[in-house]
Amino acid sequence: MSSFPTLVADLASDDSLERAAARRKRGQRIGEFVAALHSALKRFALAWIFPLAVLGLWWLAAERGWVAEQILPNPTVVASTFHELWDSGDILNNLGISLLRVLYGFVAGALIGLALGISIGLSPVAKDYLYPLFRVFAQVPSLGWLPLLMMVVGIEESLKIILIAKAVAVPITINTYQGIQSVPTRFIEVARVYGFNRWQLLRKVVLPSALPPIWNGIRYGMTHAWLALVAVELLASSEGLGFMIVYGRQLFQLDVVIAAVIVVGAVGYTLDKVLALIEARLLHWRRQSF
Repeated sequence: MSSFPTLVADLASDDSLERAAARRKRGQRIGEFVAALHSALKRFALAWIFPLAVLGLWWLAAERGWVAEQILPNPTVVASTFHELWDSGDILNNLGISLLRVLYGFVAGALIGLALGISIGLSPVAKDYLYPLFRVFAQVPSLGWLPLLMMVVGIEESLKIILIAKAVAVPITINTYQGIQSVPTRFIEVARVYGFNRWQLLRKVVLPSALPPIWNGIRYGMTHAWLALVAVELLASSEGLGFMIVYGRQLFQLDVVIAAVIVVGAVGYTLDKVLALIEARLLHWRRQSF
């Protein structure tokens, strides 16, 4: 039988081992955090090398007079112009108008695209009659419809919304159709064994399985909506960010043009990132399943 001092020594030894193991785990966690932080900082630095190099070259070209100021204004002038446009409310007002147009056109195009994609994906008759016509319609760029639509609906808000809706509907329709077609047959067979009706089959089997490609179509649709908006505002608008670009070019105010272009790029990037975050939230089960 072990003596009391021996028992105390064993307990102390076990305690020291546990403390050593805890220190090792803590060290591992700190090491993993430092490695992750280093990797994130490295990616961040690499992502900003090229933009900062372009900005430095731009500033140097303007300072040295390599390019005329009327063609390439100094970055400090652009920053000052942006500040003035922000304080006056011009950028915010035009941005609000552009975003409202995108919202209306995107919602209309998404509803049309989802309805058409689901119909073509589920119904062989709809596929035979509608899909060939849709493919022909999709091959015509949105701006290709501009002259005809200007004659039919004029140059008011309806023109912008229709063209944006067309740009949105095409990728959403294609991705929805392809997503439904890619649903494994065994899923549908199991659902039929359980006696699912058509609505239950669509809601509980088809749409959840097809959600990843459908959401990709929604992201593409938003990108196309923003591009179509800027293009149509450049050609037929008296308000919006695209109009600001045209207005600045007409007055040869390239600082206004560049400021508006920067806003267009920043907003488009932000919209895509927001949809990416929503996608990560909605489709987290994909990563957990593999």
